[in-house]
Amino acid sequence: AGKPPLPTEDMAADDAAVLLYSSGTTGFPKGVTLTHNNVITNTRAAVNCSNHGSKDRLAIFLPLFHVFAQNYILNAGFVAGATLVLFRRFVPDVVLDAIERERVTMFFAVPTIYIALLGANVPKHKLASIRYYFSAAATMPQEISRRWTETYGPASVCAKHAAWSVLDIGARTERNGRQGVRYTVEEGMTVMDPDTMAEVPWDGETMGEIMFRGNITMKGYLKNPKASGEAFAGGWFHSGDLAVMQPDGYIKIKDRSKDIIISGGENISSLEVEDALYRHPAVLAAAVVAQPDPKWGETPCAFVTLKSAAAAVASEEIIAFCRERLAHYKCPRTVVFGVLPKTSTGKIQKNVLREQARTL
Repeated sequence: AGKPPLPTEDMAADDAAVLLYSSGTTGFPKGVTLTHNNVITNTRAAVNCSNHGSKDRLAIFLPLFHVFAQNYILNAGFVAGATLVLFRRFVPDVVLDAIERERVTMFFAVPTIYIALLGANVPKHKLASIRYYFSAAATMPQEISRRWTETYGPASVCAKHAAWSVLDIGARTERNGRQGVRYTVEEGMTVMDPDTMAEVPWDGETMGEIMFRGNITMKGYLKNPKASGEAFAGGWFHSGDLAVMQPDGYIKIKDRSKDIIISGGENISSLEVEDALYRHPAVLAAAVVAQPDPKWGETPCAFVTLKSAAAAVASEEIIAFCRERLAHYKCPRTVVFGVLPKTSTGKIQKNVLREQARTL
């Protein structure tokens, strides 16, 4: 009693609400300015798309300072009244026990966490309560996705069709592994040629860049008009993700523009090669980058972590395995075994691997 009221400020929907910094994997980190409209609109979309509810319990292995975690976990979770289950560190047995004990219904993690849990031979009963698995990353290889499920992104949704439920696991994995269609609150999402700004054919083959525009794209980069202008060239936000448009209108990411390998004039998706590598029974983790080549310009170089350090697998076996599943020009010419370098948030540092590949 007697205390003065807290001061209030008039705010417009387009005023800055959140400032997040990009990871800097493609250059110097940039300050991403998000507005009140961005935050409110995307939070509502997240709750509606994933059906967050007050009975949900969310287990989290994502950096909470990232936009996906802020929106899908913190904002949407709080709005829905869900419970957050947090961990100080990742220990597979501790995590699995907590999921079972706390009856976790939604699981959020980067791909490396899913790979580690699969390597720990997860008992199915430990995961029986989970109804959704999320990963804010490029599409996980199908060999991993067959044993997990990847669905939503922060600006798109892989809306499922009832008819998919009768398909075999491989076909369901392929459909669920796509980035899908735009949120209902997004004005537009499509795949375009970044030079001509023409939409690519819906043939599942022609590659272009994913473009966004609408309520949940950022306001711009903080004090960086040049980068903002480049990002929104042609009136669309350029994501840097290379993708194809499937005949049913669903988008499928093929690679990041900086990760595409151009060999003899042919574009090679590093994700496609990694998917083949993950199918090998001895491979725990894999990353593919470009290696300079005097004849072809670039060739794929694979960095591989085996499930067992004692596994007797030669590089020739890995290459032969890939040649049975890929066009030969897409197969690695070099295979390096060891632990993959990662960022503090669990992302594989392909920039480090590219430097290593240049010295091989």
